[in-house]
Amino acid sequence: MSLIERVEKDYVTAYKNRDALRLSVLRHLKTAAKNLQVQLMRPVTEEEFLDVVMKQAKQRQDAMEQFRSGKRPELADKEAAEYAVLKEYMPKALSAEEIEALVREAVLAVGAREVRDMGRVMNHIMAAHKGRVDGKELSAAVRAALQAK
Repeated sequence: MSLIERVEKDYVTAYKNRDALRLSVLRHLKTAAKNLQVQLMRPVTEEEFLDVVMKQAKQRQDAMEQFRSGKRPELADKEAAEYAVLKEYMPKALSAEEIEALVREAVLAVGAREVRDMGRVMNHIMAAHKGRVDGKELSAAVRAALQAK
């Protein structure tokens, strides 16, 4: 079952079960995908839909951080619950060990020698493992690997 079909099926299930949180999150997700479809003037592909899911999840993470720093834990908890729903639709994240192995391989593949080559290494990894690696975590791993050289 494709991601788009899965979201649609889960949306109907949430509606029938009166699961307000899941229904709200999936409604926002479907709306964002529909807006992208209107903008592109063609149906959204699976990869583009995954981008929409990741963008929605990133918005929830940013909002959580903002609310926590603004001492609004009740709103941060709401965003965390919404993020948990979105996370179900994202690919499984890579472990720290897997990221380190990917960084070593990418450094060799692109011939990076110093920290200013960091962008090329990051792009190499992000293109191959879209949605499975956190940018901040990857950035720290790449920087550490290149500074050790």
